[in-house]
Amino acid sequence: MNVLIASRAGGNDLRAIPSVIPNHLGGHDALASGGRTFTKIDPATGRAICQVARSTATDVQVAVEMAKKAQPAWAATTVVKRGDILRQLALLMRDRRTAIAELVAQETGKSRKDALGETDAAIEMGFFVAGEGRRFYGQTTTSAVPNKAAMVVRQPLGVAGLIIAANTPIANVAWKAFPALLCGNAAIMKAAEDTPLSAWAFGVLAREAGVPDGVYTTLHGLGEEAGAPLVEHPDVAVISFTGSCEVGRWIAETAGRRLAKTCLELGGKNPLIVCDDADLQNAVTWTLGSAFSNAGQRCAAGSRIIVFDVVYNKFKQLLVDAVGKLKVGTSDTDDYGPVINQGQMDAMLAAVERARAAGAVVLTGGHRLSGDAYGGGYFVAPTIIEQVGPNDEISRSELFGPITCLYRVESFDEAITLANDSPFGLTASIHTQSLNRAMAFIGRIQSGVAVVNGGTYGSEPHMPFGGLRQSGNGWREAGTQTLDVYSDLKTVYINHDPGKV
Repeated sequence: MNVLIASRAGGNDLRAIPSVIPNHLGGHDALASGGRTFTKIDPATGRAICQVARSTATDVQVAVEMAKKAQPAWAATTVVKRGDILRQLALLMRDRRTAIAELVAQETGKSRKDALGETDAAIEMGFFVAGEGRRFYGQTTTSAVPNKAAMVVRQPLGVAGLIIAANTPIANVAWKAFPALLCGNAAIMKAAEDTPLSAWAFGVLAREAGVPDGVYTTLHGLGEEAGAPLVEHPDVAVISFTGSCEVGRWIAETAGRRLAKTCLELGGKNPLIVCDDADLQNAVTWTLGSAFSNAGQRCAAGSRIIVFDVVYNKFKQLLVDAVGKLKVGTSDTDDYGPVINQGQMDAMLAAVERARAAGAVVLTGGHRLSGDAYGGGYFVAPTIIEQVGPNDEISRSELFGPITCLYRVESFDEAITLANDSPFGLTASIHTQSLNRAMAFIGRIQSGVAVVNGGTYGSEPHMPFGGLRQSGNGWREAGTQTLDVYSDLKTVYINHDPGKV
């Protein structure tokens, strides 16, 4: 059985981290069935932070039953009222932004400055989605039949299963939870096992904001033990997942057998093109941010830097020099922190070594940072690799770390061809002073996001985000388009008789 813990009153102190991070079930904190836990490790030190509820199918079953029971009343609440409650949640997040950011920094190892930026982005997502409660547009149109009105309205799906990644934890929670709830669904958030603290905090504030018991649930646990049962549950109407292609394929297959809706955001191998007329210093600045900010742990990271031959050597030297000045650590003066866990660190460094063994040249980095400043943390040196082929493993696999590759091309056409030669199609960028090249790039690049003279990252809450091919399955998160993920359309006909007026 689930062990319930007394609910907290309003004004929760998010700095008082429980010794065991609990689930949120039906308005109460609850330990996992059997009291099972796992250990959350600080990626900056390699030491334990706390224990976390290790949920199983038993906990998922309880959560789904509570969600099914609570969802009809939430759906019957006007969308304006739902938006008002979510706006209150965003306001509470703004009031506690420093405390939330401290949790993000603690569980990810990123600086407090970066954690504050991420928290503010999550808050803005909340305000944007809450506003859609007063813009929950459908459609009215004409009918070919006399005395007949035709319209389209949105309707909720039921129970939404939300499964997120650990790279930007509070933003990832906000991107899924706010629209799922606004659309009238009950939502079950399976938090990333590496970032339980921010998910816990969001659940605490959702309860304080007035989200009804059972409508929003936080479940902690490992993917195969808690995430998989959520995907497999027959009463979960939609699964929204951010993570790896491998897991995304399994979700599509598993949920597809029962024809459940799935929204999959599965990463990228994003190109940044540097033309011969580019402002090279600006291109270097954006390459640094694209490749190395957040320790390269972005689905939108710039991991393929495609450079025209005539400026290749100059750009390479500028980039290597700039990377040599990057500072790695957890303070606000550092450029990025650790990767999220040892397993990911070991995997990405092994990929670099395989590339090196196959003939690639590592210009800088390619190793774990050690010494007193890094302790037992999972810090990876900023890494630049060249002389890799477009079909090499390192060119086609997402490493999710501070590692990028340089490619030399002769022309614009070759650059576009190489940029599109990828299993992914999430984001892409070009640096050029030519409007003609920029517009041709926008038209020809095969990606969900295209950027001119900027980075491969930086999408905003009011804009749709998603990609092609293995980057996802066609849905878009953020923007008004996210409402299409979490609602369905109902076509309505109303017949009337003027003779009975």
